[in-house]
Amino acid sequence: MNTKKNPAGNENLVVLEEKYKKNPAGNENLVVWEEKYTTGITLIDNQHKELIKLTNQLYHACLGENERLGAAFKEALGRMVEYVRFHFSAEQQLMERIKFPNSAEHITQHNVLVIDIIDAAKDFSEGKKLVPNQFVRTLRDWIFGHIGIYDKALVFYIMEQKKKGLLNDRQING
Repeated sequence: MNTKKNPAGNENLVVLEEKYKKNPAGNENLVVWEEKYTTGITLIDNQHKELIKLTNQLYHACLGENERLGAAFKEALGRMVEYVRFHFSAEQQLMERIKFPNSAEHITQHNVLVIDIIDAAKDFSEGKKLVPNQFVRTLRDWIFGHIGIYDKALVFYIMEQKKKGLLNDRQING
């Protein structure tokens, strides 16, 4: 596995190796879900899988012909922005329900990614040079870094609170 700094600056973060898997259309995917990223919270895991799907759609948009690249990338990026906001809102509601003590830091990480995506979309629409393929790879690393650090810390807190009898599935699942 490769170790890199994640966008938050943490060193020695283990990131997903360049593993490729064919998608239904026969193209290679940049990002492959692995069970080690499972949080154990079905709602969140399903949303993470959707983020992976959208990241791969962005990647495939980058592989298009030059004339089609702009439109396909812009459309895929728009879907990603909408879904990221939806997912982060769901995670933030969960953190509020369970009174997660590190929610401010977790939410800050969410906000950083949303701003980065919106800035990239704005730059792209204004014709500024953007390397879509590199952007998608950065997005991939951020997603897995976030799951591996921040979401796993959230899950650890949830499991500890459940063991102590301070949280139940109804509180977790809403």
